[in-house]
Amino acid sequence: MSSEQTFIAIKPDGVQRGLISPIISRFEKKGYKLVGIKLTNASEELLKEHYADLQTKPFFPGLVKYMLSGPVLAMVWEGKDVVKTGRVLLGATNPLAAVPGTIRGDFAIDVGRNVCHGSDSVESAKKEIGLWFGKDEIVSYTPTIFKWIYE
Repeated sequence: MSSEQTFIAIKPDGVQRGLISPIISRFEKKGYKLVGIKLTNASEELLKEHYADLQTKPFFPGLVKYMLSGPVLAMVWEGKDVVKTGRVLLGATNPLAAVPGTIRGDFAIDVGRNVCHGSDSVESAKKEIGLWFGKDEIVSYTPTIFKWIYE
């Protein structure tokens, strides 16, 4: 089985609203493996590096301020096509465009409070995982259920 990893973060609004369990459940039910998780208060430096590609956008200062407003649940998920499929599970960035059944479609209304972040490519996943996690914080294991999920 070819496998990749993605970075998924439950943003402060999702943490404060008690959505950790339902969001984790969606990835687990799909068959993905959680290999890294931590609840953290991100530093301004980390957030500016994480969102570096958005620095010139007018909403950037507000985004950083919002992400500093409370804890973030940072996660690394692993599995076949997890980056692409993770984005599908999250739904469109603008929750009003996200279809029902997706995380944002079910739990969010405003783009500035869209509950979660997901890597948009394998390359950005590697970068984001490296920013949020040390190598010793990622666990390698094979769940016994995988024989029922993968061929």
